[in-house]
Amino acid sequence: MKHILLAGCTATLLACAQADVPTSSTPPTTGGTTPASPTVAVGPNVVVILGEAQGWTSTSVQMDPAIPTSRQSQLKTPGLERIAAEGMRFSNFYAPSPRCTPSRAAFFTGRSPAALKMTFVGIGNDEAAMTGPLVTPAALTDLPTTYPTIASLLKSAGYATAHFGKWHVGRTSPSAYGFDASDGPTSNSGMNNVANPNPAESYGMTSRAIAFMAEQVRAKKRFYVQVSHYPGKAPIDVKPETWTAAKAQMVGQNDNIVGIAASTLEMDNTIRLLQAALDSLGIGKNTYVMFWSDHGQQSTTYNAPLQNGKGTVWEGGVRIPFVIAGPRIPAGTTSRVQASATDLMPTILDLLGMPVSPTIAGIEGGSLKAVIEGGGTGTVVRSRPDFVVHFPHYDFDPIGPASSYLAGNYKLIRSYADGALRLYDLAADIGERNDLARTMPAKVTELNQKLTGYLSAVDAQLPTRK
Repeated sequence: MKHILLAGCTATLLACAQADVPTSSTPPTTGGTTPASPTVAVGPNVVVILGEAQGWTSTSVQMDPAIPTSRQSQLKTPGLERIAAEGMRFSNFYAPSPRCTPSRAAFFTGRSPAALKMTFVGIGNDEAAMTGPLVTPAALTDLPTTYPTIASLLKSAGYATAHFGKWHVGRTSPSAYGFDASDGPTSNSGMNNVANPNPAESYGMTSRAIAFMAEQVRAKKRFYVQVSHYPGKAPIDVKPETWTAAKAQMVGQNDNIVGIAASTLEMDNTIRLLQAALDSLGIGKNTYVMFWSDHGQQSTTYNAPLQNGKGTVWEGGVRIPFVIAGPRIPAGTTSRVQASATDLMPTILDLLGMPVSPTIAGIEGGSLKAVIEGGGTGTVVRSRPDFVVHFPHYDFDPIGPASSYLAGNYKLIRSYADGALRLYDLAADIGERNDLARTMPAKVTELNQKLTGYLSAVDAQLPTRK
């Protein structure tokens, strides 16, 4: 990896990360209930960067080489471009849910939100639920501590583990899930419970991650560190110079779009700090760096050419960017293999030489290692072939609670309020404008039956009539 430093950062990396921005005063929590293993980790390190509401077209990385509009043409995100240039981008990558809590829980455990019963972020949209025809299920908001997680499994293999930034899978400390260091069980308000935690937290979590990495290098210990960003889309959420830079890049756009772009740009600035730290520490070539997002943007304008956004099962709500660089990954490659964040836990373990044991019942994700190391093609073996987004709640979609089933290029959307079934061919119609349900009834029946079978198999919670 080439050495990158942000303009004006001539001091130490940690000082650069903290420059001009007060970090949270509350110290990160440490601990972990998983006993330390005598095994010494010998595999590469892992850095996972989780964006907040960063849609498929939110960055300057063109997610599909055949679709010019699969990126932001005005905004420049060189940090993410570097990951894609040095590694692989996935054109058909999905969030497990159009909301943050379910997607994060699925990533940590390799299990779907439907199976976890964690399908929403809270009690739901009360007004819509009161006026709508359905009673929506009460979703769990605390991730049970009974499931093995990416952190607990890596910790047992001798890795040092850390999570900095937005947690949002409940009120239980990350230490209970195998993290040695963390910022605690934070939600959207950050460590100090404030309305706008950024930009302090953007740079604070980054500086803590850099310090954690440096500490492990000194101790000659392998590490896994996750940096999870908070939401933001207003001038108060970014540094003044970042807002100015975004304004200059997003010429002709209103302040709402500029705000979204500015938060993305600020996140990319911190990614460049992490990259510079890896280079400075001399571990860049032996570290996997990956970026994904918990769901799509809420702004439907910002999600074009995709349909809809956050809080919906349409492509704008669940198709997200995923880029990964690291050992044995061919540079500048693209994969069109369908995958989701549920696959990332088994993928990381497999890349580190620790494939998930088949005795861990309930793991639904499959390893992408063969695809990643094979130039973008290959087979992903999962315990179930079904590719489902189950969102039985009222939120931002006018059709109400819904589920989707993806099979190759075909996508079925089931609306629970009116029972409607919609069918789209994403290869020809990525914007989901042409409903094929009437012209392809056999395909609708096939996918609807598979969706029902999957939901039954995982005992998914469903909306009921009032």
